[in-house]
Amino acid sequence: MKKALITGSSGFVGGYLRQELLANGYEVIGLDVQEAEQTIKADLLNAEQTKAVIERVKPDCIFHLAGQANVARSWKIPQKTVEINVVGAVNLMEAVRNCCPNAHMVLVGSSDQYGVLGEAGKLVSETIQPYPQTPYAVSKQAQEEMARVFARAYGLNICMTRSFNHGGAGQKEGFMIPDFAAGIVRVERGEADCLKVGNLTARRDFTHVRDIVRAYRLIAEHGQSGEVYNIGSGITYSAQEILDKMCQMSNCTIRIEQDSAKMRPSDTPVICCDHSKLTRDTDWEPELGLDRILVDTLEYWRNQRNG
Repeated sequence: MKKALITGSSGFVGGYLRQELLANGYEVIGLDVQEAEQTIKADLLNAEQTKAVIERVKPDCIFHLAGQANVARSWKIPQKTVEINVVGAVNLMEAVRNCCPNAHMVLVGSSDQYGVLGEAGKLVSETIQPYPQTPYAVSKQAQEEMARVFARAYGLNICMTRSFNHGGAGQKEGFMIPDFAAGIVRVERGEADCLKVGNLTARRDFTHVRDIVRAYRLIAEHGQSGEVYNIGSGITYSAQEILDKMCQMSNCTIRIEQDSAKMRPSDTPVICCDHSKLTRDTDWEPELGLDRILVDTLEYWRNQRNG
């Protein structure tokens, strides 16, 4: 039985990845700053703690999900964002290099690394040069570059991802679909009289979190070391289309009000993932469509409000 270590295991994606790995015969151990079942409490910014965990677990594969993932927050705490996302990853790779150099590692990055794409956003492949435009995106690009260094210099088996938008039950507010869902539920509960929205014209690529974590597992099993893999559905929807679908799923009429504070023009009208490289190397294809993301997210927020 393969032993997998998930950093950031208590987060939104970490729980789904744990389920995916357990269902496929893995023994799973988590690493997080929070206490939890089957989770080791440790801080990746502490190199000695990190090394001690790797020495103790000696995992066959490592999925590095831990990090500061909020783009807006990265503008407020740029130093901490870089420290967590870059130094934490370096400490982890150093520990692997010294304790279990044969482990397979998957370091999770973001499509935000591509930056402003303009017309090139209509189909984004890994050959497009990243041009990160936020502290968060810069930190993820730096993490990726350090991973390349460790793979090349020390022969570590490291794959990197540039994961596009993903969602499902459990995702917090601060992202478009859970923001819409939480707002709709507030109207359904009588806690608000309308849903305030921003720019609804931009088209984005959304993938169910269950498909995302399946890709992570397949990359660990079949990915080529030193390579970067885009993960996304290859299908785009406008914010307006998503909002319309969610309003149709509501049990009441949702009044929409545009909020000037949220009306930011998009420099990239369309962002669509080209996942052909991932499919070529792992046979991955998305299985769950947008409607499943929306239904799961709405039901989650309805249950939260009931709780």
